[in-house]
Amino acid sequence: MDNDQFDATLLRSALERAALHGWRRTTVVDAARDVGLSLDTARKRFACKTMLLMTLGRLADEAALVEDGSEGSVREKLFDMLMRRLDVFQQYREGVRAVLRAVPLNPPLAIVLGGATVESMKWIADAAGMDTTGLAGAMRLQALLGVWTLTLRTWDKDDSQDMGLTMAALDQALDRAARFTGLGPATPQSTTAGTAHDADTDPMVDLPLEPFA
Repeated sequence: MDNDQFDATLLRSALERAALHGWRRTTVVDAARDVGLSLDTARKRFACKTMLLMTLGRLADEAALVEDGSEGSVREKLFDMLMRRLDVFQQYREGVRAVLRAVPLNPPLAIVLGGATVESMKWIADAAGMDTTGLAGAMRLQALLGVWTLTLRTWDKDDSQDMGLTMAALDQALDRAARFTGLGPATPQSTTAGTAHDADTDPMVDLPLEPFA
């Protein structure tokens, strides 16, 4: 088993355990033992369980940043990249939801993951061709963080297989961000957008960060 396989196996085990017992009660030791992995190797690769979440964030970013050669506006690229990020979260859905429940009760974890989220959104913004320089660029990046927060909140409640509500919420949030900060040309609202979280009720620039880099 190479390092990537080891990490993926341990990550899945930890999030499956979190889904059953909560993130607070999940340990790297228990996750490794559940799937027969070496504790020595687990300790070397994951000194603390927060590192497992950083690995999840890295996998989500790698999926988001895949260059498929497709053309499109900044807004369209942002939509595709953020959905690819959520596709990775969807693979570990119940475990990720358990982490989301734990974050408000764990300020150090919230700070670490919040900071990592900023870096992830910066990578995605740059890859989409969004200008993040200067004051205007900082406002665009803050708007993108708001888009991610709104979409992640909807994903948390969206039990559909096709993530239809999540896509509609992302569509709405990007439209609103485009109107206020010029992310890119807005597209018409989808017909399902009205069933999603009402993004217009939340000030885009005042949203708290949600976790996962």
